[in-house]
Amino acid sequence: METKQALVLLYNGVVVTMDQECHVIRDGAVAISGDRIKAIGPTSQILADFSTVADESIDLNGRFIMPGFVNTHVHTSQQLGKGIADDVDLMTWLHKRIWPYESHMTEEDSYLSTLLCGIELIRSGTTCFAEAGGQHVPGMVKAVEQLGIRACLTQSTMDCGDGLPPNWKYTTDECIQSQKELYDKYNNTADGRIRIWFGLRQIMNATDQLLFKTRDIAQELNTGIHMHIAEIPYENELVVSKKGVDHGTVTYLEKIGLLRSNLLAAHSVWLNDAEIGYFASGGVKVSHCPASAMRLLGFAPIKEYLEAGVCVSLGTDGAPSNNRMSMVDEMYLASLINKGREMYISGATNPTVVPAETVLKMATINGAKTVLWDNEIGSLEVGKKADVIIVNPFTWSMVPLHDSISNLVYCMRTENIESVMCNGKWVMKDRKIVNLNEEEIVQSAMKQASNLLERAGVNLPNRMKFV
Repeated sequence: METKQALVLLYNGVVVTMDQECHVIRDGAVAISGDRIKAIGPTSQILADFSTVADESIDLNGRFIMPGFVNTHVHTSQQLGKGIADDVDLMTWLHKRIWPYESHMTEEDSYLSTLLCGIELIRSGTTCFAEAGGQHVPGMVKAVEQLGIRACLTQSTMDCGDGLPPNWKYTTDECIQSQKELYDKYNNTADGRIRIWFGLRQIMNATDQLLFKTRDIAQELNTGIHMHIAEIPYENELVVSKKGVDHGTVTYLEKIGLLRSNLLAAHSVWLNDAEIGYFASGGVKVSHCPASAMRLLGFAPIKEYLEAGVCVSLGTDGAPSNNRMSMVDEMYLASLINKGREMYISGATNPTVVPAETVLKMATINGAKTVLWDNEIGSLEVGKKADVIIVNPFTWSMVPLHDSISNLVYCMRTENIESVMCNGKWVMKDRKIVNLNEEEIVQSAMKQASNLLERAGVNLPNRMKFV
């Protein structure tokens, strides 16, 4: 016997669909049946069709209703390391701070870290994220199951390179086998909210065999590959000297056939024009992390990517390289930083570069395309999954509302996000996290983070001069 699906009506709101035409319905409504969107239209029409059979009806009183954000690059297992690697160069960041910290994590640490990160993601409107790579995927899985959001989870995978902690010495076959086991056990679990991807931490920590085998197994299993690419000039210089190519990482990945539509290229700051063309022709997706890039890496060529037809999305990166896991903040930064870059490289201002509507696409439908899930999420359309956020714009930060799209990108704060639904279920309602005791997690995280730092032997400089 078929179970009756609960019907939820959200009406009298401004519906920002992010569909192919980017339709906005001024006095609109969305009907949700079970985990999917059943109908979208004017409030009068939706109420006439569904009000008598709805299980829950919510009057939005002019609030925005829009797709949840898709964060395409976040290290959830680094959340307990917030603040441990500020104001240092990338190699010090990796070898002296982050890798010692990560290598001493337990599965329980990863679970708690992902819960803490997940709370911040939900509060800032994220309903789906792409894990950039951690050591204990089962801990992440357990957390995502509880959080109620959607995730592409990835193991941090390295089989060579300098600076690796002693307990991170894995063979190529061990790296591939462990990921296959994770895929077999966890892919498409948690009511279909979890997908398992394959990970390549970076080219400096990957043998050719790991690159080849990861390329082939991901293609065979029809899943994605998440990789940090062209982060700093040193990376390109190393690839030129060791691989015999004329530029760097992207040129070499093109040579070996790894630039495909299932590759999520994180950061991708240091590319030349030819390499941007390789990304475009291969269908590679780029995760632009503006806050992290400004701290450690440099200006990514986002304008050039977009002009070439490359799909660009947004990510926050991890807490030690950003401190804020807010897609709201990243949208604001993405537009401003790329306008500033244009002025720097051309010597002339161009405020039209990366406009608000482009940024909003990067945070929603482009994010869904990047994680290979755009057939079900990223826009509000009939038949898609009910991954929805409700934004209250009637605060000092957002009024007056002359331009809705502009306000969402340039004026919105995390505090404006009032409710979050994923897979047809509320994960935050009226600013209250539904599935977790937030206060308990925060308290546990504070204690666990101190213990972990002590175990890892990470010594931080004392910048406070008490008097």
